[in-house]
Amino acid sequence: MLAAGSTLSGLLAYGFFATMTRGLGPAAAAPVSVLWTYWSFAAAALTFPVQHWIARSVAATGGEGPVRRALPRVVSVMLVAAIASGGLAWAAREALFHRDDVWFPLMVAGVTLGSGLVGLVRGALAARRRFTSLALQIVTENAVRCLAALVLLILDVESAVAYGLCLTCGALAGLWWPSSLRFSPHWRGGERREQALAFLSRASSAQLLAQVILTGSPVLLTLGGGTAVQVTALFSALALFRAPYTFGLGVVSQLTGKLTRMVVDGDATSLRRTALLVLGSTAVAVVVAAAIGATVGGSLTELVFGEGISLPRSLLVLVAVGSAFAVANLLATVIAMAQNRPGVVTRAWLAGAFAAGVCFVLAGPPPLDRACVAFVAAESVAFVTLMAAVARHPGELADRAQ
Repeated sequence: MLAAGSTLSGLLAYGFFATMTRGLGPAAAAPVSVLWTYWSFAAAALTFPVQHWIARSVAATGGEGPVRRALPRVVSVMLVAAIASGGLAWAAREALFHRDDVWFPLMVAGVTLGSGLVGLVRGALAARRRFTSLALQIVTENAVRCLAALVLLILDVESAVAYGLCLTCGALAGLWWPSSLRFSPHWRGGERREQALAFLSRASSAQLLAQVILTGSPVLLTLGGGTAVQVTALFSALALFRAPYTFGLGVVSQLTGKLTRMVVDGDATSLRRTALLVLGSTAVAVVVAAAIGATVGGSLTELVFGEGISLPRSLLVLVAVGSAFAVANLLATVIAMAQNRPGVVTRAWLAGAFAAGVCFVLAGPPPLDRACVAFVAAESVAFVTLMAAVARHPGELADRAQ
């Protein structure tokens, strides 16, 4: 159910973006595209960490008491983040949105709050093992956006603000599950209240770094002197091969509780088997991805994004391999979250970012080649670093997580 929901949600998200660009045109759609990009960062910094914090806390303590007690602090942090992001967007509104009104800075703040709300709802549903409801929530969020955009298109509304509001208000679909915002005071013990914000701050930093590396290659290419055509081609290839990652974001919701229970129970054998399974699956996925990139990658990119929008075969292989490592990093991150080690994830992505910078400077002169090599280097180094950490002494990590 989660797999189907994640797939449909991804299609609806692309449907919203396609409807928006057709309704506004490429130039007028630019402010909404910037808001869309910010949404991906807000989801990485808030939705994913909050969701997995709730699922891990409930699984580790046998109740929702720690979540309930930490919730006022967490919500306060969300409010501060919304005010800060909205204020920064207001200060840079002309550079970001090419407008001097307050609408898009307000929507930046709204997207921030909405991402936190979605994290709370999904975390509660996952912790309570209501996976059918979780799948429906994942679908409903983007269905609201897509349907609202279709209405605007039918009514021939040509307002970037209207489409931006569609994107912003999609998170309100979570209010269809109001019980997910109420947490029981009961728990069996073993979790300190003050751990919540520390966990979330480290997890947010880690996921934000991961998202920047996953989506930032076109920006790196632009700064390195790439042409507009090359930037578009790289963006399109990344979007295509990132589809399994987008699909995996919803599916891994179910894993956090299971892995946390292994950690709490001190089941080192199962944890080692899980790590080995991730390693084996990654090896297979990298080979399959390279084959797809070398054979049909160009055709698929042109089929989805239009004729002439593609990369050379060798670079498609690099993008495909890097994207396969991105999925593996997502799985390794969930293991680290279950072990209560978000700091490990941050260090892994810092290592990946350093490797990317070195490769971008030292690789061959074409900026497009350097950007693709840097992407693979970041994802692969982060994966090796992360797996080495999460697979080390799982029994000792079980004690730390309790």
